[in-house]
Amino acid sequence: MNSTQRNFRPTRLIEALGAGDSSTRLRAALTIGTHPDGPGLVEALVARCAIEPDFYVRDMLTWALTRFPAGDTVPRLLAELRSPVAQARSQSLHTLSKIGDRIAWPVITRSLLHDSDDEVARSAWRAAVVLVLDGDKAALAAELATQLGRGNRTVQLSLSRALVALGPVIEPALEAAVASVDPAVREHAVATERLLRDPDTGFDQAVGEAKRIVALGPERAQETAC
Repeated sequence: MNSTQRNFRPTRLIEALGAGDSSTRLRAALTIGTHPDGPGLVEALVARCAIEPDFYVRDMLTWALTRFPAGDTVPRLLAELRSPVAQARSQSLHTLSKIGDRIAWPVITRSLLHDSDDEVARSAWRAAVVLVLDGDKAALAAELATQLGRGNRTVQLSLSRALVALGPVIEPALEAAVASVDPAVREHAVATERLLRDPDTGFDQAVGEAKRIVALGPERAQETAC
């Protein structure tokens, strides 16, 4: 066995995924994704996703998982959604959205869409939009709309993008949200409506306009959603 063949041995690659140096972990994930074959590799990749601190390595772990057959990866990723570790849930949702196998749709539960951890919720929103069945889009829009007004700019932008990706089916949910007693919900709903009408509008611009509209009162905000 030559040195190249030894580098592709699953046991060596699995060990390298836990190396202290992030570049070593990155190369290991790249090698696994380039040669997606060997016992224990899917399990090792998924397990590493739950604890990997480096963004670029996590991204490569996800890419490597997408290189394996969905039948090998999806069941393991679905099981990870029950993990008490927030990063495990978030990364599994992210990877499921990249794989795009709609068999995962029923497992994108309300509890994940409302997860108290913002990163998990954001990943759930993105995954839901990718995996949702056509007949469930209106219900998903209504569920996502209950999160309007949540979090900081980054969280709100993620939710707006997820809603807009569903298309015109979100309009009834937005119309209801602009009547909310919570000004943060009204502002976020109006801003999202602006993005739906004009995708080229910047989010900050849409929020600024929404704040002005909401300041005029709920009636004016509702008019803009019609």
